[in-house]
Parts: sequence; C-alpha cells; structure tokens
Amino acid sequence: MKIRYFVDTDTALIDFGDSPVAETKEISENIYIDVDGAGNLVSMTIEHAKETGALEELGYREVGKASA
Repeated sequence: MKIRYFVDTDTALIDFGDSPVAETKEISENIYIDVDGAGNLVSMTIEHAKETGALEELGYREVGKASA
C-alpha cells in the first residue's frame, strides 16, 4: 500500500495494488474508488483530504489473532 498526498490540490491517493483500473466509482462528493475488472479495490482518492481525511492522525498498526 502507498499513500501519496498532493499539497497543491489537498488530495490523498491511496494505492492498494497495481491492477489496471476498470472503473472509478464516486462514493461521496470527495471520495472516489478505482476497481479492477473483477471489482477489487485498486485505489482510493480523497479530495479536501486535510479537512475530510484526518491526515494528521494517519497511522498503521497490525493487529494479530488474540491467543486463547
């Protein structure tokens, strides 16, 4: 996964894979997703990302299976 932020347009682009994009779907006024031919998520675009995407809080944590 790659996350890129474009300061000049306040746009975040999250890439989930390298598959060719078959279709772009509008999820809301500021969020778009790209899917491949099988309907799998390829990328997500967030417009007005600082305002709507909480970029300052961006983090990553892998959560494993809890032991018994």
